[in-house]
Amino acid sequence: MIPFARIIGAAALLVFTLAPASAECRSERFEGAAYTVCSFDLAKDDLRLFWRDGDGKPYNTFDGLAAALKAEGLTLSFAINGGMYGESFMPTGLYVEGGKTLVEANTKTVPGSGAQVPNFYKKPNGVFFFGGGKAGVMETEAFLQAKPKAAFATQSGPMLVVDGKLHPAFIEGSTDLKPRDGVCVAGSNVHFAISEGRVNFYDFARLFRDKLGCKDALFLDGGSAPGLYAPELGRDDAPGHGGYGPIVGAVE
Repeated sequence: MIPFARIIGAAALLVFTLAPASAECRSERFEGAAYTVCSFDLAKDDLRLFWRDGDGKPYNTFDGLAAALKAEGLTLSFAINGGMYGESFMPTGLYVEGGKTLVEANTKTVPGSGAQVPNFYKKPNGVFFFGGGKAGVMETEAFLQAKPKAAFATQSGPMLVVDGKLHPAFIEGSTDLKPRDGVCVAGSNVHFAISEGRVNFYDFARLFRDKLGCKDALFLDGGSAPGLYAPELGRDDAPGHGGYGPIVGAVE
């Protein structure tokens, strides 16, 4: 006869073994570089975009957003910077929140090549959109033509992967190494990744295509701009430019 204590211990061990170390975020390594990848299933997870509070002021920090949601009886369980922004933390391109277009799409072309062109304007750039249990990443022009229904959308750039191909401007072995973060969609699953060190665009794009299995992926930002909020990992990154603009958050 097996002692009752041993049965309880075995059951506890089984529960511990089956429970993931992190409900949504995990460490990944690819081509020698370290990343944190956070994945969500839109069939059950509540993802939203945030920018300004009820008074029209940008949330600026993950803590500020978390506090505002807590006042509404909600919990912010994850957040990541949701795209590029300019003065007054205004999104640089298209921004749709709750089905309302607050900033129109930016189709401006900046002449030049390579480092002469800011990342947002390294065409093609793209749009990450979601809502109603569905999500996608599309080139900006294709998004504007298709007009998919989306409760939330944010434009950034450049695209990392387009229909399985890396952005043509990326150079294998490039010495342009920076922290970077981005997003991709595979089915109903949304994957966010942030590097835990400096990587080039080429290797970062390959993470999404070759490791995460995404045919399309979008760069969110780089340098000191990327930030992650993941309480289960002890992460609450302060913004590198005095505040965040658009923020993607998971709400419970």
